Amino acid sequence: MPSEAPSEAPSEAPDFSGWSCPLPLRDHPRVLMGHGGGGAMSAELVENIFVPAFGGVALAALGDSAVLELGGARLAFSTDSYVVRPLFFPGGSIGDLAVNGTVNDLAMSGARAAYLSCGFILEEGVEMAVVDRVARALGAAARLAGVEVATGDTKVVEAGHGDGVYLNTAGIGLVPAGVDIRPQRAAPGDVVIVSGEIGLHGVAIMSVREGLEFGVEIESDCAALGGLVDAMLAVTPDLHVLRDPTRGGLAAALNEIAAAAGVGVRIGERAVPVPPQVANACAVLGLDPMYVANEGKLVAFVPREQADAVLAAMRAHPLGAGATVIGECVAEHPGMVVARTALGGTRVVDLPMGEQLPRIC
Repeated sequence: MPSEAPSEAPSEAPDFSGWSCPLPLRDHPRVLMGHGGGGAMSAELVENIFVPAFGGVALAALGDSAVLELGGARLAFSTDSYVVRPLFFPGGSIGDLAVNGTVNDLAMSGARAAYLSCGFILEEGVEMAVVDRVARALGAAARLAGVEVATGDTKVVEAGHGDGVYLNTAGIGLVPAGVDIRPQRAAPGDVVIVSGEIGLHGVAIMSVREGLEFGVEIESDCAALGGLVDAMLAVTPDLHVLRDPTRGGLAAALNEIAAAAGVGVRIGERAVPVPPQVANACAVLGLDPMYVANEGKLVAFVPREQADAVLAAMRAHPLGAGATVIGECVAEHPGMVVARTALGGTRVVDLPMGEQLPRIC
């Protein structure tokens, strides 16, 4: 390897007959917080309700963004909603997240974001100064990412039926010719690279939300990754997989890729870059950094022969200076992620079931 209250039950119940384990949705007749956590409960909700209801080849790929052919151009299209609490945190705000999260979803298909839409859902009574601060942060993040907010919408809900400000952004961007980046392309022999230290965003949110102090302020890593991806593509267009490990953290991202491609992933536990402040905070909170969200990191599956050059290009970019090889893609144990522990043993890194830290993005 290279150096609120539940609503009345619907009049027509869903058909549970074909649903699958583990912990099938039939065991949860109402939505739980874990269904939004990016883990197994989220996946089952999507696969058993949304995909059958909507249909379509593009949706079935279940990527961070959909790559579509339209008028002779290859477009990447993505949408995301943001319900983070608190609205402002060390290293960013809900406005920054709304831009960077969608820009990054597009970048994970190799696309450079061009235009965004933005929907504001405001709770009656929220201070105009707060709305203005969020809007200014969103605009500044868009300019920094080189993307234009081209259209939008505003809705207001009654007091007590929201949480100040919720945001939704959708984005489009062009995918360069010859670029085909999707989780199904992971192949045995690929080198797995993470672009830097993990867990910063989730711990930053939790420290502010709960008023915790860890001896040093922990800042979110929230950033737009389009420029970093451009630098990687300049080395080779043949990047197999890119994924930003947000909800569910690095563990969820690796499991999703392994399942999509039918391959195994083997990583070194000590190779995963966890900053000391995150490790200490997670130890206090009883969390595993592998499952904590990031908002400015990516994981890449790169052909072995290109890995050294891609790693060097990443380290030459400010957002990839801490890029590290953490493992490889293997033919063994397909669909499973395993980690070599510090004691020389091996453990399975499961897909998280629900949500360790709710409302973090």
